[in-house]
Amino acid sequence: MATDIKDTTHAVEAAAVMGLLQARPRLLALGEPTHGEDTLLDLRNELFRQLVEQEGYRTIAIESDCLMGLVVDEYVTTGTGTLDEVMEHGFSHGWGTSAANRELVRWMRAHNDDRPASEQLRFAGFDGPLEITGAASPRQALTALHGYLSIRVEADLLPCTAETLDRLLGTDDRWTHPAAMMDPAQSVGQSAEARELRLLADDLVAMLDTQTPHLITATSREEWDRARLYGRTATGLLRYHFWMADTSPARMTWLVSLRDRMMADNLLALAERGPTLLYAHNGHLQRDKSSMRMGGRPLEWWSAGALVSAHLGEEYAFLATALGTIRHQGVDTPPPDTLEGLLYALPEDRYIVDASRLATALDDPRPVPRVSPWFGYAPFDPAHLADSDGIVFVKDVPQT
Repeated sequence: MATDIKDTTHAVEAAAVMGLLQARPRLLALGEPTHGEDTLLDLRNELFRQLVEQEGYRTIAIESDCLMGLVVDEYVTTGTGTLDEVMEHGFSHGWGTSAANRELVRWMRAHNDDRPASEQLRFAGFDGPLEITGAASPRQALTALHGYLSIRVEADLLPCTAETLDRLLGTDDRWTHPAAMMDPAQSVGQSAEARELRLLADDLVAMLDTQTPHLITATSREEWDRARLYGRTATGLLRYHFWMADTSPARMTWLVSLRDRMMADNLLALAERGPTLLYAHNGHLQRDKSSMRMGGRPLEWWSAGALVSAHLGEEYAFLATALGTIRHQGVDTPPPDTLEGLLYALPEDRYIVDASRLATALDDPRPVPRVSPWFGYAPFDPAHLADSDGIVFVKDVPQT
């Protein structure tokens, strides 16, 4: 069996990735099974450089706040700000402290230097302005959308004034109260003000859509596209806050589903821009349903990758990453009857596996799911082989 499995492996290179696919996808998703390991981010950086140089990819999008990501994109395209400022203010979830993320941003800025806009690399965050502890105020997105429209559309067509939005929004700490994640009573998401804001946000997005020909001519497609991002984010945040205030058993399923819905909407917008490499947790990018336990309850929902794949078909491709060991987290050599154990027995340190050929090569008994001793690492489920275009396997993740 080992010989058959080895025949399904290739070097981790852009050419090998494209060899697994029918055509170059608009969205090529590279998942990770754990966060915060620069070994995996270095591999991502290397693959992105090859995709840029060999396959015409121009955008990378990561699991980070979509609005904060605008800071990074501005820096890599125009040089606005300093690298230190961008790493501090352009990433959510603490990703700005990563040396590999810093190197990615530095390289993109250097690559773009003196290049015309049509040849420049772009950066995007595709997560909502969400953290585990809660969600951001919709103020930034909502006021930016209103500001864009207010100077380009007749005042009597707008559903409200800036002063009305400010009054309804109130102070930002009303929205970001950390206790609201676990206690719906602490959320303002179903208050009278929040309900009115949801209606106004919907009308502002409708105004943006109905005025599209005028707005693109009066500004630019780039500015209009950014306004669309503000609109998606404002309505998404208000919807998320509404369900934070819900008291039904479906509350947490709604919240995790809505987060991936926000991701999917951002990814579909990026697909319009051109070939893009995506990087996030496997659970957000896989085609199968995602699952987890939270507060003692099992949750299932369709991931962003599943939603996007349903829209794009073969123009969406997904490579999962699987790991052998993360010894500094207590994840030791995988059992030989797991998929990771079979791949670990091969001599190379890392490689790409043809998932469909591997599924054919595996004999009975099929590999059993691996159980992780550390909550921060999600092993690859062998039942997902058929819905993955490939697997990137990294044998050992050293402590950094």
